[in-house]
Amino acid sequence: MNADFKTIALVGKFNSPGCSSSLLRLADFLRGRGHAVMISVHTADICEIRGFEVATLNEIGAVADLAIVMGGDGTLLNIARTLVDHRVPLIGVNQGRLGFLADVSIDTMFTTLEEMLSGRYVVEDRILLEASVERHEDVLIASYAFNDVVVSKSSTGRLIEFEVYIDNQFVYSQRADGLVVASPTGSTAYALSSGGPILHPTLEAVVMVPICPHTLSARPIAVNSRSEIEINLIHADDGRVHFDGQRHADLKIGDRVVINRAHNTIRLLHPEGHNYYDTLRQKLHWGEKL
Repeated sequence: MNADFKTIALVGKFNSPGCSSSLLRLADFLRGRGHAVMISVHTADICEIRGFEVATLNEIGAVADLAIVMGGDGTLLNIARTLVDHRVPLIGVNQGRLGFLADVSIDTMFTTLEEMLSGRYVVEDRILLEASVERHEDVLIASYAFNDVVVSKSSTGRLIEFEVYIDNQFVYSQRADGLVVASPTGSTAYALSSGGPILHPTLEAVVMVPICPHTLSARPIAVNSRSEIEINLIHADDGRVHFDGQRHADLKIGDRVVINRAHNTIRLLHPEGHNYYDTLRQKLHWGEKL
C-alpha cells in the first residue's frame, strides 16, 4: 500500500503541558522525512512549540492528509469527532498504556511511524453516532459520538424513566439509572462496564445497554446500525445526556434523544500486523493467572 501523506498534522492532549518534548521530536522527525507539518493551535500553545505552521482543527481538516494524535483514547475521541467530516485518517500515539484506539506506543513511535508512513499499515473504518436532543419542535443540541450516547440521571441519584423506540416501533419503557447507546468502538467502554457485549469494531451494529435497570429481565440489545433509536424521557428529577462523556446537556421531561449512524466514518490507521483480539487480551487481562 502506497502512503502519500504530504501534509501531516500533530495534535496533543490539550491539558498535558509535558507533551512538548515528544511532540517536537516527532515534528522534527516528520519534517526530516519531507512531510509538511502542521501543529494544532491548542497543542502549540500548551506545549510552547515554535517553528512550525499552526492551524485550527478546521484548517487542519481542510488541508492535512493525515493527523497523528498524541495522548490517549480520550484525546483521539475528541479529535475524531471534529475531523470526521473532513475524512482525515488518524493515527493514535499513546503516551501511557496501550489503548483501544491509540495503539502506537510512544516508546517505539519512530520505528513504527517510519514503517506506517512508508505504506505498511492497516486501514480500519469505524462508524460514528450522531444524536440530537429535541424539545417540542426545537433541536437543543446535536453532537457526534464515537463511543456512546448516554441518557442518565445526574446529581440527584434517583432513577429516571424513559421509553425506547427503534425505527418508530415501541420497544419498552424502563426505570433505570440510564441507557447507554454505543457504537462497536464504544462497546468496550461504558457499555462493557454496564454488562454489555463486546462488538467487533467493523460490525454494522449499535448496542443498547441499560444502566442498573429496575428489573431483572432487562438485557442489552444489538440493532442494525442503520436503525434510528429514540429515547423519550418520561420522568426524571435530574436527567442528562452525555456524548462520549465529553459533552453533555440537561434534559427535561418530554425531551427526545434521537440517535442515528453518522454519514461519514472514522478512518484509523494501525501498524501492520494489528490484531484487535491481541488488544482485547492485553487490555482485559484475558488468560492471566490470578
